[in-house]
Amino acid sequence: MSGDQRWQDSKAPTIADFEVLAAEAWERLPSEFRELARDVVIRVIDYAPDEVLDDLGIESPFDLMGLYQGVSLVHKSVMDTPREPDAVFLYRRAILDFWAEGDETLGHLVTHVLIHEIGHHFGLSDEDMAAIE
Repeated sequence: MSGDQRWQDSKAPTIADFEVLAAEAWERLPSEFRELARDVVIRVIDYAPDEVLDDLGIESPFDLMGLYQGVSLVHKSVMDTPREPDAVFLYRRAILDFWAEGDETLGHLVTHVLIHEIGHHFGLSDEDMAAIE
């Protein structure tokens, strides 16, 4: 079979496919981390909403692969008023675009973005995580 034909009937991974990859990545995390992040909701959507991109000063939805929305553990207090659950958003189309241009497997990339965003839940900045990597 020629190289072109193996892609002939292929389709891009769906949101459901990404949810499976994210769940598998979650299960591979050490149990201590999962316990500390047990209330974090993981959502997969195609793109970041325009208002999120505007708030972050990002022009293209392809420039944001993931986002943590919530209050990090270092800033939480028992005195906080109830609010929406903390969430990690994985942006499928931006991740697919990055994946298509690189050498990483899709599972590795989804895992990387998920762990990065969970790092924000623990209070780590982008700079902190870059230094760790």
